[in-house]
Amino acid sequence: MALTTPRLPPGTVEWLPKEQLAFQKFLRTIQNTYESFGFVPVETPVFELKDVLLTKEGGETEKQVYLVQSTGGRAQGHEPDLAMRFDLTVPLARYVAQHEHELNFPFRRYQMQKVYRGERPQRGREREFYQCDIDVIGKDELALGYDAELPAIIYRIFTALGLPRFQIQINNRKLLKGLLEKFGLDTPERQTAALHEIDRLDKIGAEKVKAALLEPEVGLTEDTAIALLQLMNSVRSNEETLGSLAGLNNAPALLTEGLGELRKVYDGVRALGVPDEAVRLNLSTVRGLDYYTGTVYETLLVDDPALGSICSGGRYENLAGHYTKSKLPGVGISIGATRLFGQLLERGIIKAERASRTDVLIVQLDTALLPDYFALASELRSAGLNVEVYVDAHKMGKQLKYADRAGIPYAVIMGSDEKAKGTITLKHLLKTEQEELPLSQLTARLQALGVGLP
Repeated sequence: MALTTPRLPPGTVEWLPKEQLAFQKFLRTIQNTYESFGFVPVETPVFELKDVLLTKEGGETEKQVYLVQSTGGRAQGHEPDLAMRFDLTVPLARYVAQHEHELNFPFRRYQMQKVYRGERPQRGREREFYQCDIDVIGKDELALGYDAELPAIIYRIFTALGLPRFQIQINNRKLLKGLLEKFGLDTPERQTAALHEIDRLDKIGAEKVKAALLEPEVGLTEDTAIALLQLMNSVRSNEETLGSLAGLNNAPALLTEGLGELRKVYDGVRALGVPDEAVRLNLSTVRGLDYYTGTVYETLLVDDPALGSICSGGRYENLAGHYTKSKLPGVGISIGATRLFGQLLERGIIKAERASRTDVLIVQLDTALLPDYFALASELRSAGLNVEVYVDAHKMGKQLKYADRAGIPYAVIMGSDEKAKGTITLKHLLKTEQEELPLSQLTARLQALGVGLP
């Protein structure tokens, strides 16, 4: 029989145990932070009914959706009626609309699951990847204080992960549209075209954006385009940015409203303990999705801007408008966990150092003592330690080499002589030291060494 070559489907990622353990720790850090702010977990099916999932006007997104069909259905010529989720927002909208009368509003939910997109695979853009989302959904209204909480959550997560200097960029879509109106862009079409170009400011530079703003689709004069870009692109403190906007004459009502919201969010973020150097009020932060209606966020590594946004989101007016007549405003952020972890691993910011979470390996020196080894392992596990028994009757050197390759820090050695004396040898594998102690003191000794602690 010919062998099939084992290989991954394009656009998917899998790691060896060392990297996978680091990724699980990465996810636990995110989850623990979400829960520390009172968010509750939600999981939705990997696939949804096609007509439910695709109610959102997705444009290009709809071309990337994977349809699901059984081989039996295909054989019978049936059209697929299921589709795999391409983000976690649409399933959340369905979930909230479906369970609206059972949920407690404001509804604070986190969701950490894989999503699927049928786009061309390339570095940092996979077909299958984890997203880690949080959203706060209100009933009829949602206070701006929630918009201030999300940057505080971002700050705590990335600080706990040990990321180097990062900056949470905050803007407001009402302010942006009001600003464009003040500069003469008074139609939705011209504003949308201008926002598309401004969103590329950090990628292509001010000169190319200015040239695009002069094109007929936007139609600014050169002087107006220069003035607009100077306001958006100048480097100032956050207070100076707010002051420059407050000092504008004849500001449209939408600009004034958006500025007031941005001020409240910024004050809230600072009150929540986020240092000012981790926050930047950036007037050129747009966020591409049109359903954002107020606050928007993007987070960047200061010394590695090429990595792009590592966490983004914003406020939207009505999450579930396709599924219910109730008004359900919300604010949320999303971390593309697979991409971010892979990039941080590649840069050495996150390190994958251990191929096992085992604390202690019990070495087998005598097959007749296997029941004793199992009993000892059970005792240690009951004390909260992760324990392996080496069951194969290999030489001790091979067993210790196994522990070394897995990064297991301690080995317990007990042969017939030790059992007769009621002692064990505890080997400190990372220090190449060992000590002999009474078997009855093993658990306490390991706990004193910090083994089994989070």
